Amino acid sequence: MGQQLAEISKEDRPALAALGLCRSFAGQAAVQQLSFQVGEGELYGLVGPDGAGKTTAIRLLTGLLPPDRGEAQVCGQRVQDGSLAVREAIGYMPQQYSLYGDLSIDENLKFFGRLFGISRRQLAERTARLLEITRLARFRTRRADALSGGMYKKLALACALLHRPRVLVLDEPTNGVDPVSRRELWDLLHELVAEGMAVLLATPYMDEAARCHRVGLLHQGALLAEGDPAELVRGFAHATLLVHAARRDAAEELLFRRPEVLALSPQGAALRVVVRQGQTEPFLRWAGEQAGPPLGLRHAPVAPDFEDVFLGRLAERGR
Repeated sequence: MGQQLAEISKEDRPALAALGLCRSFAGQAAVQQLSFQVGEGELYGLVGPDGAGKTTAIRLLTGLLPPDRGEAQVCGQRVQDGSLAVREAIGYMPQQYSLYGDLSIDENLKFFGRLFGISRRQLAERTARLLEITRLARFRTRRADALSGGMYKKLALACALLHRPRVLVLDEPTNGVDPVSRRELWDLLHELVAEGMAVLLATPYMDEAARCHRVGLLHQGALLAEGDPAELVRGFAHATLLVHAARRDAAEELLFRRPEVLALSPQGAALRVVVRQGQTEPFLRWAGEQAGPPLGLRHAPVAPDFEDVFLGRLAERGR
């Protein structure tokens, strides 16, 4: 592993790297041979449902959890070494509430500023800037436990940014956040990335994954696929259909049994059906036979979206 790292030139060195990370709990693998890189000015999404291993991966990458095997790097340095340079390079926003509820916005920022060893002048300047860009300035005397979910997340982000890290790591930052605050958080993240920051974001939301520069699709601690979200969708080889039925529950049960069906998911009153590559014609013949009662199937082709890609990849792996 050391020789492998030595072969990476300084110019090619990523801001954040997972190199064959593995971690198990009680004999159960949580992260398996996880490898990916995040460059400066890049927003990388680690995408997967609850239990996919996202939080464990983030804890390994931030040094909060030691790996069983493999290595995490920040700016070319081993995270496991726990050096001051590594700690200063990372800004981390955990999924769970981590601020002091009995302290105000101002007091939380002052506390974390002192924790990072920031001078009073720098702290005042950075606090003013962060309160401005997060739109929290007029609430600065409000206690953290009195903030809405979106305001709390923005305060947590401001605390993570106080020491001006080169790498920002976020664990499901929009979980429990209202739509307006969610949009504002994303606008802020894109602003930070445009300034050159490397951002790693874990999310279960497929629409958020589509807003990242690159994504890694995570299932049972292993990557199913990785790449530009738009390219992953364009390269999706299976067909996607929108299926309506008089009895959706009965139709869903029958569709699950069809060998041509790779994956399906609800969309309003209809079902999105991913049909295996090369098996569209037999599926359409069967669907045509179900057009009358009792199912009353109707179908139309639709362009695949990112969720179709994820479900398809998951099904290819055998769930």
